[in-house]
Amino acid sequence: MDEELLRVRVLVVDDQRLIRDGIASLLSIRPGIEVVGTAVDGRDAVAKTLELGPDVVLMDVRMPEMDGVEAVAVLRGRVPECRVVMLTTFDDEEYVVQALRAGAHGYLLKDLPAEELAQAVRLAHAGVTQLDSTVARHLTAALPSPTPVAKPAPAVSLSPRETDILRLLAHGHTNREIAARLYLSEGTVKNHVSRILSRLALRDRTQAALRARDLGLL
Repeated sequence: MDEELLRVRVLVVDDQRLIRDGIASLLSIRPGIEVVGTAVDGRDAVAKTLELGPDVVLMDVRMPEMDGVEAVAVLRGRVPECRVVMLTTFDDEEYVVQALRAGAHGYLLKDLPAEELAQAVRLAHAGVTQLDSTVARHLTAALPSPTPVAKPAPAVSLSPRETDILRLLAHGHTNREIAARLYLSEGTVKNHVSRILSRLALRDRTQAALRARDLGLL
């Protein structure tokens, strides 16, 4: 009964049937995940989400009728509790920025292993925003240089160690990678990340990357 309660309900959205069905099949055999349906484009995704009530929607970006970014914006307004993760082959910074501004809770590329995709679904359901490391680099590169206006220096709110962690986080490094670079335990890095988000009043790692850019850490 407890396992059933913990199952994450997923809707898979892609205009290519082979990819759509393949992703659905791979996820359906993973523990803790239930694929409740599939959709062929953004318009269909909105309708299916309202009908089926998934916890997480895996959304392609480029689709006919209504693309993924438009669908994210609609779903954000109508079912804000639903987590939408972009899953695509396109890592163009324009798509990344548009999707995140529309309300996506992550942006992943389709070449990741099946188990990593399953874990991404679970993390999205838990409220963790995820970016592919390549996507994170594109995102920071796409942002304009900050206008030289009065801003609090990082040291005002963060310790030197936390500033180092924020810089690495903004470059798309995972907690494990940050731990290896700074010779810390993964648990210590996780605690630092939590404090950084709290002190800077940030929701997630994506906002942290944006703030790092504003603070001139990149």
